[in-house]
Amino acid sequence: MNKELLATPLSDRFTRALVLASELHRTQPRKGTQIAYISHLIAVASIAIEHGATEDEAIAALLHDAVEDQGGRPTLESIRAEFGDEVAHIVDGCTDTDETPKPPFRERKEKYIAKIAHKNASVLLVATADKLHNARAILADYREIGEPLWDRFNGGREGTLWYYRALVDAILAVSRGRLVEELERTVAEIENLATRAKS
Repeated sequence: MNKELLATPLSDRFTRALVLASELHRTQPRKGTQIAYISHLIAVASIAIEHGATEDEAIAALLHDAVEDQGGRPTLESIRAEFGDEVAHIVDGCTDTDETPKPPFRERKEKYIAKIAHKNASVLLVATADKLHNARAILADYREIGEPLWDRFNGGREGTLWYYRALVDAILAVSRGRLVEELERTVAEIENLATRAKS
């Protein structure tokens, strides 16, 4: 994930992806909050760009939750038609399910983690940027509201803590660099707070 920084400005493709992401997620809030979901998508794209994303990777960062949350396979094929195979491949690689209703939490997350070893560098960049922003939000909210935070998550306290540690370990097994290290530090801080809260 140590790439050279993007050498050229983002084109109107990125602008179109930003508009599409806003339209797809217009009514969706961040889990357990009133924060517009687009804030997460912009943050993930920002993190990816700061870590050397290509335009395709930056576009995929904006659209990484579109399949899972907004329409399944038909949405993926629309993304492919508009932005090309590479963007669609990255979005697909970041999607843990396209089924409705979603499979049970543990089963879904175990399958996603098992696939990490086979993901290419572009998928890992966007997926790690996504998990880092989520982990930062969890850490900030945990500091503010404490244990009630875990009620937001399908996995609850133990499932969520398991998932983020398993993710970090799986990503570290195949990738290194500042982004992965920052994710590991953030997850470790969540774990430290959780340990102190339980003792």
